[in-house]
Formats: sequence, C-alpha cells, structure tokens
Amino acid sequence: DKETDPNVHLWHETQISFMYSFTSFQDDNWGETTTAVTGTSELSVSQEEVVGLGKGIQDRTQGFRRYLPLAVGSCVGLLVLATPLVFLLLPAVMWPDRLQVCGAACEGLFLSISFKLLILLVAVWALFLRPNRACLPRVCVYRAFLITLTLLLTMSYWLFYGVRILDAQDEDYHGIVQFAVSLVDSQLFVHYLAVVLLELRQLQPCYSVCVIRSTDGETRHYNIGQLSIQRAALSILEYYYRDFPLHNPALLSASKHRAAKHLAGLKVYNVDGAQPSNGNQSRAMVTAAGKRKDSAHNELYYEEADYERRVRKRRARLVVAVEEAFTHVRRMKKEDERATPSDIMDVREAALAIFPSMARALQKYLRTTRRQHCHSMESIQKHLAFCLVNNMSPKAFLEAYLVPGPTLQYGPERWMADQWTLVSEASVTSGIKQGTEFLLKCLDFSLAISIKSIPYIRLTEEYIDPKSHKFLLLLQSETSV
Repeated sequence: DKETDPNVHLWHETQISFMYSFTSFQDDNWGETTTAVTGTSELSVSQEEVVGLGKGIQDRTQGFRRYLPLAVGSCVGLLVLATPLVFLLLPAVMWPDRLQVCGAACEGLFLSISFKLLILLVAVWALFLRPNRACLPRVCVYRAFLITLTLLLTMSYWLFYGVRILDAQDEDYHGIVQFAVSLVDSQLFVHYLAVVLLELRQLQPCYSVCVIRSTDGETRHYNIGQLSIQRAALSILEYYYRDFPLHNPALLSASKHRAAKHLAGLKVYNVDGAQPSNGNQSRAMVTAAGKRKDSAHNELYYEEADYERRVRKRRARLVVAVEEAFTHVRRMKKEDERATPSDIMDVREAALAIFPSMARALQKYLRTTRRQHCHSMESIQKHLAFCLVNNMSPKAFLEAYLVPGPTLQYGPERWMADQWTLVSEASVTSGIKQGTEFLLKCLDFSLAISIKSIPYIRLTEEYIDPKSHKFLLLLQSETSV
C-alpha cells in the first residue's frame, strides 16, 4: 500500500532538516563545523550555495554603490579641467591661418590659466576624490546641487562658445583666451562654494545630541553642526566606535538568568484536582513572584557583592602574575647584554616564553568579567610583544584587559555591527532640528538619538573700577597690631 509505505511517503514529501553544532563562542569558521542531515529530494540546493549566492549579489551591489559617486566625481572633474584647454586648442586647429597674433598680454594669460588649472586640479582632488567612509541611503543634496551647478555652468560656456566663436570663427585669439580664463575663474568660485557648503557650514556646533544604547543604557552627549539626518547618523557612528565601550552581550544575560532562576523556584500545585490553564498558571506564578519581591533585593545585593569579590581576587592574581613575568623579562634582558649575539632571544620568542606564566590568571579574569570573547590568544601575544618592544610597564600591558576599551580597540570581527539601518520618520536628506529623533539599528542592539538645540547664550560685561576695592589701614598705638 502506497499510503502506508514510509519510503513512498518520504519520496513524495521531501523533508529537509539542518542541525548546526558550534564548537565554541569564538569559532569564526562555524561553516566548517556544520552538519547537514537531508532527506531524499529530486532537486536539492545546499545552504552554503544559497548563502554564497546572496552574499555575492550583496557584495556587488555594495561595491557599485560605493564607487559610483567616485566615478561620477571623476568624470565631472575631467570635464571641468578639459573644457578650458579645448577652448584654447580648437581655434588653433580649425582656423590657424586666420587667428591674430597672441601678444605679451595673451601669453601672460596662458601663464595665469596654467596655474589656475593646477590649483583647481589639486582642490578637486582634495575635496571630491576622497575615498568614501560609508554608504549612505540617499544622495547628498549639496553634492548633487554642486554637480548640477558645475554641469550647468560648463554647458552654458560650451553653448556660448559654439555660437559666438566656433560658428563665427572668431579671429581674436586674445578674447578667446580671456573667455577660457573667465571659465576657470567661475569654476574656482564654484569650488569655493563647495568648501563652504560641505566643510565650513557644519563646523559651528548648533545642536546637542544624546545617544543611548538600547541594551545597557550607555549614554554619550555630543555637539554637532548643521547636518542632514543621514550625515548626522554617520558622525554619531564615528563617535560611537571611538567613545562607547564594546557591546558585551554576556554581561546582559545576568539579569535574565536571575529572573529565570527566581521563577524556577516557584511551583504551582493543583489543589482541587481540576486541570488549570496556562494563563491561570502564569498568573499564579507572577503573583507568587510578587509576594517574594521583598527578598529579591537581598539576593541581588549578595550576588553583586560576591561577583565584585571574585573580580578583585582574579585581578590581584593577574597583576601579580604579570609583574612576575615582566620582572623575569628584565632579568633576561640584563643577561642578554652579557651574552653573545647568537644567544640573544627575539622579542616574539620572549613573549611566547613568558605568556604561559600569565595565561591561566588572565583567562580566569576574562572569564569572570565575561570578556573572554573579546581577546584572542594571538591578539594577547601580539600586545605583549608590543609592550616588550617599547619597554612598557606591567600596568600598561594590563590596561587593555582591566578596563573595557572603545569599540575600535578590538578587531572588526568583535564589533558585531557590520551593517546599520537608519530609522527616521522625517526624510533622511532633511536637516536636523530641535526635537529630531531617529534610530540606528544593527543586529544585536540599537542607538536611540535625540537632538536638542544649543541655547542662545548672552554674555554681559560688568566693569569693576580698580580704585573701588582699595582700602586704608590705620594703625593706632592702643591696638596690639
């Protein structure tokens, strides 16, 4: 019977299941430890092929969006720089016999246009041909306006040049050179406008920005200038990677574990013999948990006190182990000064030699503080070799592990934020103003941003006469002075 045969049922209804096994939290090559158990299928595609296909399309799209503004800016820059030279070369090529002789004033204009084009080339390279720091969701309004203005100016000059010079075959070469010089001057003024709009306008602080991380409530305040919402988001992300400590999800699991442990100690008994529903059971557990809230603060207090005690204990052992290791290195360094050059140990070898003496204490401290995933063994050895090369103290070596550093201190694989999403009710190309709020979301957390205007400050001056605070001391013979 086909309906009862499990093989036929398995053939007609394909069942595919995947089972993943992760060796450790720090294992980045998790794809190599993946086990796939699949049933019988006529058409099968592995998950690695699907992920690779989507990643390839995303990489090509991101690469196109990243280099498109640079390509457009390069084309516009070449058009701007080549147009004055074409204005000068076309008359000399098309009607050279009819042109008037270029005098000393005309040759001086050649020198002027040469230096102006060189200055414009360097200015365009410095302002527009810089590598992009980020991929924004929308086009920058000011950049689009400047490119449109530049193209409009160039096309206007080309139209005038074609009608009044090419069609008429003007013989006054001095006037043609002056026309090209006026175009270069106009382009320099457009570049000055670009510097004002893109660089100088945002320098004066106008708004105070409050940035709050959603998971742990870490807060920072910054002052920024006149920016659009997407440009303000980019500046805030740069500040975030520089100032905020690394996001550590392991520290956030303590409160969840405490709440689960608190509810796990509660039991619901069926007194009347009736089958209770899930809703009644949940309400009973919440009610019982509310009655035990008086003892919850005691549990939290003793738990935090025990955690601080263990951290201090691990820290003291780590400090002693590192100081002993560095003392051993100094002793070895003095011995190397008296040894032959062939017996001198390399800095990398010295770091590998003393690392086992402090590795256990450092590992226990990082596990206690839940930061073991932030530091790999290779990075610790590299930092140790760096400290030995620059003759740093043990305290300088431990500073990177005792105090949580900013996000940029760690590798990109520890940032846990490859792509950000800007969530805003207003258009991201509009300027920020008083009361503007938006959200920056990544995979594990989000940044809530609120903007307030810096108040207008009025300073007044109060003049104090230097003679008003002088006094005279009269001494009498009857006093003890």
